[in-house]
Amino acid sequence: MSAVTDQDVAATATARAKAAGQRPKVFLHIGEPKTGTTFLQQLIWRNRAELSAQGVVLPGHHLQDHFRATQDLNGVPINPSDPTGNWKGEWDILAAEAKLASRVAVISHELFATANEQEVERAVTSLRPAEVHVVLTARDIATLLPAEWQETIKHRNARRFEDWLSDVIDVESVAADRRRHGFWRVHDTLKLLELWSRYVPPDRVHLITAAPRNADSSLLWRRFAGLLEVDPATVDLGRARANASLGLPEIEFLRRMNEALSPDIPDWYYMWRVKEGVAHRAMAARPAGARLTLPPDRLGWAQEYADGLIAGLKGSGYDLIGDLEELRPPAESPAFASPADQPTELVLDAAVQAAAALVRNEYWVEFPAAAPEPDLITRSIFADRVAFRIAGSPWLKRTVRNITSRSSLVRRLRVVVWRALERPGSQGK
Repeated sequence: MSAVTDQDVAATATARAKAAGQRPKVFLHIGEPKTGTTFLQQLIWRNRAELSAQGVVLPGHHLQDHFRATQDLNGVPINPSDPTGNWKGEWDILAAEAKLASRVAVISHELFATANEQEVERAVTSLRPAEVHVVLTARDIATLLPAEWQETIKHRNARRFEDWLSDVIDVESVAADRRRHGFWRVHDTLKLLELWSRYVPPDRVHLITAAPRNADSSLLWRRFAGLLEVDPATVDLGRARANASLGLPEIEFLRRMNEALSPDIPDWYYMWRVKEGVAHRAMAARPAGARLTLPPDRLGWAQEYADGLIAGLKGSGYDLIGDLEELRPPAESPAFASPADQPTELVLDAAVQAAAALVRNEYWVEFPAAAPEPDLITRSIFADRVAFRIAGSPWLKRTVRNITSRSSLVRRLRVVVWRALERPGSQGK
């Protein structure tokens, strides 16, 4: 028997679509980070059945499958100690599943924004003959910068806000190719849109402006739902949590901890134990205090940047959803307080709460039966760890994924299993 290749999988999906006389739409939501992506992703995954009933399917079985697909598409090497295993082939699997949709498939992860031109071409080409749409969410730069710095702290950055801000604005923003730098790689909005529109017609490139601060949280979802042609009222907004910002003492504690943390702790371990277990659960649940804002002396630059962005979007030919004026910073910046200037006692209190959370979470990982019944939000954080215990060891799950990475036959089998479980042609019936 001859080996089945990834091209065979794609050809099978293409043949089925042609036989049915259908051409599904695939909406590839590429980011930007910190523009409501977490909210939208949790909303669609936790209302999966309701969306399926309206002909919208999500390739894969979990949001992590979309993350793993970005790593495969972007050629990111994996740490050998990471128990999640190899992600080679994950993009091809996801793309093949998306093309089996009867009406609409949604692929969403903000790390698609990191793709270079070769990776963009591969992504779009592998999704054809489906009608490919690219979706970008954006927000005003004055609120984006503090949010993005805070996110870098939750990814082990130890730089102070003002130092990081100086690099992003004074050095990187004026570089000839600023997408070489971390912030601008995922937030150079006009460049991102231009890059993807080389392979997708501009009228299928959609920019959605994120709801301004203090706006109705459902506004972003209503805009996204309109694009998918689904009834926004059919989903339960309470099933999603926003990627909440932290208070100044909490983020300053994390920054100082990152300074002291040994570099031999792998990133995947930090993401589970610190970012998810401490920052997203324990610290985000603390009473909200002062939030980080842009320093007043940076507001003029932010307003000039917004002027250029809005001018570049007008008449661009892209599908603009929302109000471009929402990309403009407020006329006056709220009172600014530096995280580095937080009182010692407040930072200490945050440290005590973090230490308690680490001990509790470690106990629940070692003895999952002792953990309280998780709600929808908590369950996703510990699901993989508990699954490793049930399966016997992280080695087993890693071995299965490594086999997948080497075998096109196993990849094809995974697509077949997904099709049987998700019934993408049934529209929920």
